[in-house]
Amino acid sequence: MRVAMYYNNRDVRLEEMPAPEIGRGEILVKAIASGICGSDVMEWYRIKKAPLVLGHEMAGEIVEVGEGVERYKTGDRVFVSHHIPCNTCHYCLRGYHTCCETLHTTNYDPGGFAEYIRVPALNTDRGVFPLPDEVSFEDGVFIEPLACVIRGQRTANIRPGQSVLILGSGISGLLHLLLARALGAGRIIATDVDEYRLRMARQFGASAVIRAHEDVPARLRQINEGRLADLVIICTGARPAFTQALQSVDRGGTILFFATTEPGIDLPVPVNEFWRNEIKLMPSYGNSPLDAIEAIELIRAGRVRVDEMVTHRLSLEETGLGFRLVAEAKESIKVIIEPQK
Repeated sequence: MRVAMYYNNRDVRLEEMPAPEIGRGEILVKAIASGICGSDVMEWYRIKKAPLVLGHEMAGEIVEVGEGVERYKTGDRVFVSHHIPCNTCHYCLRGYHTCCETLHTTNYDPGGFAEYIRVPALNTDRGVFPLPDEVSFEDGVFIEPLACVIRGQRTANIRPGQSVLILGSGISGLLHLLLARALGAGRIIATDVDEYRLRMARQFGASAVIRAHEDVPARLRQINEGRLADLVIICTGARPAFTQALQSVDRGGTILFFATTEPGIDLPVPVNEFWRNEIKLMPSYGNSPLDAIEAIELIRAGRVRVDEMVTHRLSLEETGLGFRLVAEAKESIKVIIEPQK
């Protein structure tokens, strides 16, 4: 079968490898649509494991079912989670599914940028989700990123009427914008360095936008009736955004670290000031099966309209172009690879 083999962000090659064979409790899925995630182009993280086939935002059709699999059949349309928790460890039982060691060691074979994937038994058991009729394969690509956003906003305890500042208006920032609107947030302000993405933020319902190189806290006060933001969501790994977040959160507010920096970066936090003003710092990583179920329902019901976010549909052979588009972070929002084309 054909795969897109990742070597680095500028070198993704169309190669051949044997189609995976499934065993007991496993399924074989034909990949129909696979999204390129911002984490796929985090080169400092990916390159140490290269060459490899990436892709974890994948929807497709089951083409083979292994012995012992009873819940699924050939022809089922599904979304498949690449990382799944054990649901029984100390962390899972406390609700911290993304801290589970099993979640960090599970995956499907080889990756979504391939014509077919083998879904291991554990993933088949708790990481395969049938797509409702109202959810297309393209919509299914958004289940994983939206599930991460759902988990993040729940962690940050978002509430109706809150003012929200989103730092970075790529796909994650825009999904946060759409979900915050669906959950009844008040004024939502978005930032970015790129004018195209600021236009997209306006298009998807931002109350106002701020150019990231401006004095963001000062502009925020002008827009938000003299106040800073109740909730600040960091959706970019750019270091200045983390400093802006610390300066832009209101008293009693929360900063959600949805994005991260490269390793080894420390953030100087004004501990005394944050202590006095009861400001919370909340990181959020990944998602759990419950978050995926919620994401599917929000997409199915049209509460979060993801179909308008697709800017590029590329063949497997064009995956390298897709990686460059996402890495450049300019005039693209969601880039989808169609492995069967």
